[in-house]
Amino acid sequence: MYKKMYVYLATVISVLLASCGNSAKNLEDAAKFDRVIDGKQVALYTLENENGMVVQITNYGGRIVSVWVPDKNGKFADVALGFDGIDGYLNAKEQFIGCLVGRVANRIGQGRFTIDSVEYHTPLNDGGVNTLHSGGGFSNKVWDVVAADDRSLTLSYVSPDGEDGFPGTLSTTVTYTLKDDNAIDIRYKAMTDKPTVVNLTNHAFFNLSGEGSGTVNDHVLQIHADAITPVDSLLIPTGEYMDVTGTPFDFRTPVAIGERVDETHPQLVFGNGYDHNWVLKEEPDKRIVQAVSLSDPKSGRILEVYTDAVGVQFYGGNFFAGADVGKSGKPYGFREGLALETQSHPNSMNCETFPSIRLEPGEVYESVCIYKFKTAE
Repeated sequence: MYKKMYVYLATVISVLLASCGNSAKNLEDAAKFDRVIDGKQVALYTLENENGMVVQITNYGGRIVSVWVPDKNGKFADVALGFDGIDGYLNAKEQFIGCLVGRVANRIGQGRFTIDSVEYHTPLNDGGVNTLHSGGGFSNKVWDVVAADDRSLTLSYVSPDGEDGFPGTLSTTVTYTLKDDNAIDIRYKAMTDKPTVVNLTNHAFFNLSGEGSGTVNDHVLQIHADAITPVDSLLIPTGEYMDVTGTPFDFRTPVAIGERVDETHPQLVFGNGYDHNWVLKEEPDKRIVQAVSLSDPKSGRILEVYTDAVGVQFYGGNFFAGADVGKSGKPYGFREGLALETQSHPNSMNCETFPSIRLEPGEVYESVCIYKFKTAE
């Protein structure tokens, strides 16, 4: 009898230990984010749902720092690229990891645009020729914390008239909510006091095998779009739409990212791989649609992206070169993380064929991005 009881207790303890091992999360230390920058307090905020999923966000650039989700066996891993403290973000070669991007995401051709016959100029931080992500913009600002609890974080930032060359005082709020269906729901809202342009997104980088786990070329991608906005050699959209049929950009059925990424298609040559905007809608509307499904055959993790935006930028990490060492102590190498940025089309203010990103006083800019995590059945 005692022997049977011993075997039973040993089995129970073994199961409990295995369960604890599967749910273990090495969360980032909030003390490493405790810093005053530009006279404002930086901190780290932790959200957790009833399934044990954890998301950590800092108000420095509104960055998603970590995303802990289970694999097909219930083992948790952090699938978001990032750093274990504020110093990592301040010194990173890739300055846009995990951040909010604004006022205008992606590239602006020649760093200039015109509103009501007035030409505006933005920082030329992309090869000294174009503007990328507003020249830094919202990514290196300390956002005010409007509300915070264990499920939601609301941040705000007021961009003064003329900041980064953009007209109008722009008041922006972004709310991150962690849902019990393992979705990170991101809601953007902005208002201006002068005519201006707005295109907000988040620049989280993901690796569904876990950050620091190597290539994402084996991830399987599906994008629900029939066209991309092709670019020139400087990655500025031409204003045209390119049908993806018969090209390496056709992800309407699931395909491994690495299967065609090194083909000689001119668009792949320009981007050194995938760094393009897929067209989700012809015109803006408020419908939230599924834009992307990304899966990792090794872990069984799945990421679905939902949005009301007209486009999504898929960037395959083509410019990672091992210069940044992430939370796991491993350098982020070539194509070891990817971004899926819901957005308006790049350079829209200079392309009459694209939906307008102009915002008028009295109007409210709103956009939604949902990153939902699942596991394979």
